[in-house]
Amino acid sequence: MSSNPTLIQRMMNGSLVLQIVIGIIAGVCLATISPSTATSVSFLGGFFVSALKAVAPILVFILVASSIANQSKGAHTNLKPVIHLYLIGTLLASITAVLFSYVFPTELVLITTDIVASPPEGILEVLNTLLFKIVDNPVNALVTGNFIGILAWAVGLGLALRHANESTKNMLHDLSHGVSKIVQLVIRLAPIGIFGLVATTFAETGFDSLIGYSHLLAVLVGSMLFIALVVNPIIVYIKLGSNPYPLIFQCLRESGVTAFFTRSSAANIPVNMALCEKLDLHEDTYSVSIPLGATINMAGAAITITVLTLAAVHTLGIEFDILTAILLSVVAAVSACGASGVAGGSLLLIPLACSLFGVPNEIAMQVVAIGFIIGVVQDSAETALNSSTDVIFTTAACRAEEAKELAAKS
Repeated sequence: MSSNPTLIQRMMNGSLVLQIVIGIIAGVCLATISPSTATSVSFLGGFFVSALKAVAPILVFILVASSIANQSKGAHTNLKPVIHLYLIGTLLASITAVLFSYVFPTELVLITTDIVASPPEGILEVLNTLLFKIVDNPVNALVTGNFIGILAWAVGLGLALRHANESTKNMLHDLSHGVSKIVQLVIRLAPIGIFGLVATTFAETGFDSLIGYSHLLAVLVGSMLFIALVVNPIIVYIKLGSNPYPLIFQCLRESGVTAFFTRSSAANIPVNMALCEKLDLHEDTYSVSIPLGATINMAGAAITITVLTLAAVHTLGIEFDILTAILLSVVAAVSACGASGVAGGSLLLIPLACSLFGVPNEIAMQVVAIGFIIGVVQDSAETALNSSTDVIFTTAACRAEEAKELAAKS
């Protein structure tokens, strides 16, 4: 019997990151050589994203319920410090976007658009939407990918089952491991899926349409890079007191790259779960903090809302003071939490932020249209920042608590 591994075995056991890089390069090459052929492989990317979206709701529901049900009394889940980091990071992202927009003001050529959107009319509507998502029917929440509702039901079921028989808890635990195995198989499809996504994107859109909005994109992506490479490392350093960049680069490489091409925080939840397991984090923490981060940790969305809003303000020549800018930062950070799970959700919240400056809704919707035009890059970079930061902050909080426990014992 031959001991040589088959091609499939080598793919399953090989470096996933290296395979993804090869998939990206192959996708770009195919789109350059034969755009028609590149377009025809779009089903590969669609299949991969659909598979991720299919397993993510079940994974979150089962894993959260199992973690809470099997949690020993008095166990520390470290969720509170993770949530604090999420909120601080989102607010700092919005403030950073204000500073970048002030230093590098952007003026837009506003256009008429046929895009029809239904933006929230106020912050109360955003909060109202979040509230009703919590009490959604559990079956509907699973079908529609309403992760707020899924979390609420998973937490409730988990708390109820903490008083169940050990055999019931063990069955739930085994079920969570079974779902995790399925997720691991789906994640191994990432190189093929990203190959299809990259090939199709380059073949159909390229970057020609983005040249006219290069300054706006530079401010947006520059703000996101500043958060990813400067602000987040500072937060992690303050939390851990050690060099943050190995963790930062690992999360950007293994979570951010996949999120960039799937353009879906929800679809990237299984990838982040696997990365947290690889980082040896406490399952009781990351099984809740990762899906929660896909809902409320929205640094990229806060940047998008702020930058595009201030671009409209600069274009119209509206003056604003520092207090209004601070208010915009807070509104953008809070509103960003309501944008999760919605395609172009952060863009649809721009009129809400524009209303702070008296920008007419007709103008605001033209800015939304520009957001859709540059969405090829904007939405990808936004999702990559949002998703990778979920793992970064979860890891920082877990390791900080572990360090405290070790110090207390010694």
